[in-house]
Amino acid sequence: MSEPRSTWITEWNPEDEQFWESKGQFIAKRNLFWSILAEHLGFSIWLIWSIVATKLPQAGFHYTTDQLFQLVALPGLVGSLMRFPYTFAVPKFGGRNWTIVSALLLFVPTVALAFFVTRPETPFWLMATVAATAGLGGGNFASSMANISFFYPDRKKGWALGLNAAGGNIGVSTVQLLTPLLMGSAWISLYMATPVGASGLYLQNAGLMWLALIAVAAVGAWRYMNNLTSARSTFKDQLVIVRRKHTWVMSWLYIGTLAFLGPLVGSVARPLGGLLSDKVGGARVTFWNFVIMGIATFGVLHFVDARSFPGFLTMFLILFITTGVGNGSTFRMIPAIFRSEKLASVEGMGGGIEAQALQAARIESAAVLGFTSAIGACGGYLIPRTFGASIKATGGPHLALAIFLAFYLTCVTLTWWYYMRKSFLAERAPSLARAGV
Repeated sequence: MSEPRSTWITEWNPEDEQFWESKGQFIAKRNLFWSILAEHLGFSIWLIWSIVATKLPQAGFHYTTDQLFQLVALPGLVGSLMRFPYTFAVPKFGGRNWTIVSALLLFVPTVALAFFVTRPETPFWLMATVAATAGLGGGNFASSMANISFFYPDRKKGWALGLNAAGGNIGVSTVQLLTPLLMGSAWISLYMATPVGASGLYLQNAGLMWLALIAVAAVGAWRYMNNLTSARSTFKDQLVIVRRKHTWVMSWLYIGTLAFLGPLVGSVARPLGGLLSDKVGGARVTFWNFVIMGIATFGVLHFVDARSFPGFLTMFLILFITTGVGNGSTFRMIPAIFRSEKLASVEGMGGGIEAQALQAARIESAAVLGFTSAIGACGGYLIPRTFGASIKATGGPHLALAIFLAFYLTCVTLTWWYYMRKSFLAERAPSLARAGV
């Protein structure tokens, strides 16, 4: 194997336990650490406008309420779309290289924000463009998940991917906690700035506070991360995933784990879902997780009608936890599904052919991890709209909750049909139940 600190590692076989114990796990953990840091910053900056937009009227910006909501929504939409190209960038350019680039790109939304929020005369179209650039941070999740999937053996991918996802998603809580506090401090701008307008707040700090950390993340990725030669592939090789039925099945299931994702509780639960899936199988955890989500959603409906806040809160906490667990379990399923499919297609053809099949499975599953996160994020953009439409049409959330309940039923059915069904119509429509995904 190449030296651990080389830019490219030419031989990487985490499935070999001797290799993993002697060298592999140290390198994988080091790459995971720096991946989490870069992804955490990406998430934080992606959500920064949810805080900044609420302060603009106090600072003298004369935007309408609808325009302020657009400033919050634009990064979410752009970030969801950016996950598609970010997914395919890792095998094309290398995980280390793309982490450096994606970290450096975060200077664009942070510097632009720091500059324009001090100018109340900024026209809305220009401020909307600035807000949209924060979507660059949303793309980091897809490339980070795709990259880390290559470093870990299948038996540990659930935990690693869950930890990586959680470390990034906690950035939502970080930005909500720290940004309001630090916008009241002059030291972030080295006492060289003044409060914006009559707000008394240093709005520019919402961008400036991340600059040093972005530099640390970029330098850390450059110094300590690696590219894997075995992960390289062309865009054409990765694009075949759109023809795989399991890509779309898992995208549907992943959307189901986003509906009620609480920033902190759901994030912390992601590694738990991955760890449980490593132990008992991702399909089993996903199946029962959706069952619990359906029951909890029904509970929300009940306690809304009963006007019981303790019951309502308890059901939502259960939904927050189960969405995190479901995130971790679905990410664990994807590599196992594509490994099983590829091995089944070359069964009995010999070790060399099987090795090629496993390599193709790793490339495709990495692409699907990012692809499903992009589809899920786009779906997540529609979920608040569903609640809004329900309240507008009926005066309450009941219609939206009923839709989610029906959706969870489809998720339970799909999980059982494709990944848990062992006998019913097994000869005519085989499932992956015996593969233990």
